[in-house]
Amino acid sequence: MLHSRMLEAAGVSPGWLAVAAAGVAVVAYFLGCFNGAVVVSRYILRDDIRDHGSGNAGLTNFYRVFGGPLTAVVILSDAVKAVLAVLFAMFIAGRLSPELMTLAQYWAGTFCMIGHMYPCTFQFRGGKGVLSGSAVAIMIGIGGGGVLPSWTIPVVLWGGFLILAVATKYISLGSCWGGASFIVMSWLVYRDPLILALSAVMGGLLLWKHRGNMVRIVKGTESKFAFHKGSQSKKGGAETPPPEADPPQEAGSEGEKP
Repeated sequence: MLHSRMLEAAGVSPGWLAVAAAGVAVVAYFLGCFNGAVVVSRYILRDDIRDHGSGNAGLTNFYRVFGGPLTAVVILSDAVKAVLAVLFAMFIAGRLSPELMTLAQYWAGTFCMIGHMYPCTFQFRGGKGVLSGSAVAIMIGIGGGGVLPSWTIPVVLWGGFLILAVATKYISLGSCWGGASFIVMSWLVYRDPLILALSAVMGGLLLWKHRGNMVRIVKGTESKFAFHKGSQSKKGGAETPPPEADPPQEAGSEGEKP
């Protein structure tokens, strides 16, 4: 096990620690499995989001395909499940030792994101974890911090995301900034090997999920974000081309009016 000053300061017996960790992991994972984009598209719209657009069960693809007020439902569900997972972990940690609070936040966030990305309830085909991961970062930012204040984590993450997304209109570029900066800032704030490992899992998975986007950005084929009402696009991200106009009739052809 990685050395952690937080675990040492907690002084909790290994048995109780293992039980608590397993319980939090299971609850956080299954909360993560509640994928807002899949639930809304399959059970409300009766049209699985994973069969359209990029095939990703995430907020950006849902908005591009369907648009409309149901996008807010996806945002709310993916953010709330992450908040609930972290709150549950904090509740358990508070009963064991306050020293475990930060570790519990990272632990729950990790398994919630794994559940979101690889949900056993939806054939392990989930989203990319941007919204849920951002909610986890905000929850972590509420804590006291270590070497630096913990609020610097969501500020750097969200600040860089917004700047890159607005400047380039590439949501994926801002998302990759979020994943990478989360790892770096977690280390700068806490300087704890176990925290670094958990942040690397979360940030690393987010970057891995966006590897295709990064390739398309380099090639110049990545779609830029734009506000619209949504359309049923074909799987693969290519929009349905407009119907071709009828070719003009030549003078003197059959059926031409004088």
